[in-house]
Amino acid sequence: QLAESGGGSVQTGGSLRLSCAATPFLVNSYCLGWFRQRPGEERVGIATIGVDGATQYADSVKGRFTISKDIANRLLYLQMDSLQPEDTDMYYCAAEYDCNYWWSLLQHLANRGQGTQVTVSG
Repeated sequence: QLAESGGGSVQTGGSLRLSCAATPFLVNSYCLGWFRQRPGEERVGIATIGVDGATQYADSVKGRFTISKDIANRLLYLQMDSLQPEDTDMYYCAAEYDCNYWWSLLQHLANRGQGTQVTVSG
């Protein structure tokens, strides 16, 4: 139901835009968001966008990352600017009934994609 794309390798200070294809039901009815995770470590929430378009961001990405969605094309985006080596990770999109639950249940969100790798170097 969710499929990420757009990851890759960039230099420090560069930009990437991640995309997540979703079903119409999820785009119209669920909170959608992005998290990152390294093998063996906990998930780290990045940003969410609610059904009403309200957004929330982790402090570490405020001013650098922007979450948005294109309802007509059933796509969720994460625009990442001013990337730093510490942003290197696997990035996942995930859906939950509402955004409060999304953040509180982050470690257990089951409705997620397979991830896309982001590597920042230099």
